[in-house]
Amino acid sequence: MTNNQMKEVSLSILVPVYKVEKYIRSFFESIFQQGLSDDCYEIIVVNDGTPDRSMEVVADLLEQHNNITIINQKNQGLSVARNVALDKAVGEYVLFLDSDDLLVKGSLPIMLEKAIESKADLVVANFLNFTDEEIPEVLIKGTTQDKTVCIETLGRDLFMKGLTVWHRLHRREFLLANNIRFIPGIYVQDVPFSLECLYKAGKCLETDIPFILHRIWNGAVTQQFTSKYASNWIVAYCKAWILYKSMINLTPQQRWELECSMWLLFIKFINNVSFKIPSFSEKVRILHELADAVPNLKFSRERVQRLISFLFNSFPQLLLIAWMLKKNRIAS
Repeated sequence: MTNNQMKEVSLSILVPVYKVEKYIRSFFESIFQQGLSDDCYEIIVVNDGTPDRSMEVVADLLEQHNNITIINQKNQGLSVARNVALDKAVGEYVLFLDSDDLLVKGSLPIMLEKAIESKADLVVANFLNFTDEEIPEVLIKGTTQDKTVCIETLGRDLFMKGLTVWHRLHRREFLLANNIRFIPGIYVQDVPFSLECLYKAGKCLETDIPFILHRIWNGAVTQQFTSKYASNWIVAYCKAWILYKSMINLTPQQRWELECSMWLLFIKFINNVSFKIPSFSEKVRILHELADAVPNLKFSRERVQRLISFLFNSFPQLLLIAWMLKKNRIAS
């Protein structure tokens, strides 16, 4: 796609910033190295009251690029920052990015071209996790148009594609028409937001290109599983569970993939509570909190699901003990 073609549309890249001083310059470099003209997209930076020097890096970039808008606010969390940025956005498509991640070189123009041509509600690509010690080869090589495979599908066929927001382009009018927003005040906002997007989206495109490199590091909120994080997760899961139970007109395959996604989230939560919360009494309290928030939480497709659901609802202490013993036996 030529630059003249790209100028006819607009992309809004929405970027909350909080304690990412170490990574934010490389993050922005990965955007500016995509080869897009500055006047075909905007970057909306929400300074979520970051106490470090992250915004000094952004200030330097303002001297080189005229498509950056900065919004300053007191620290209110990622959900509020994204909602604020979405209210400000004017692009036909919006991209929610974490400011410690990276874009694969050459991937954004391909994604944007597919979105513009198709007018799809969502364009979904692949992502790779990485650490500072282990950089994926694709970061160096990048990706090209001739490697792209693109399939037209429905959002409901993508429940197993991932419930994170940063590996998708979202048509802004689709989000506004369906009033899809992030839940304010919680960390784990991607899950209910993504489920609602996938359930309500009509025409979608699924591509096989690697788009986002998602950084795993100790300072990231998602790596700090605390009692507060667990409570946030419960709020998000409760919203997702209500939506899950209300979904109708799904094919058997779509229903199976949806149930798998909800089950995997539940199991990951049980695992985190078992091994990342120090106090056993606190572990039990957290499971009771989840049971109170989602009183009908149970899975019954397979025998192991029925067993774990029964223990969770009736004997949470026994579930925790059995879970930790099983994991310890595997480790030994």
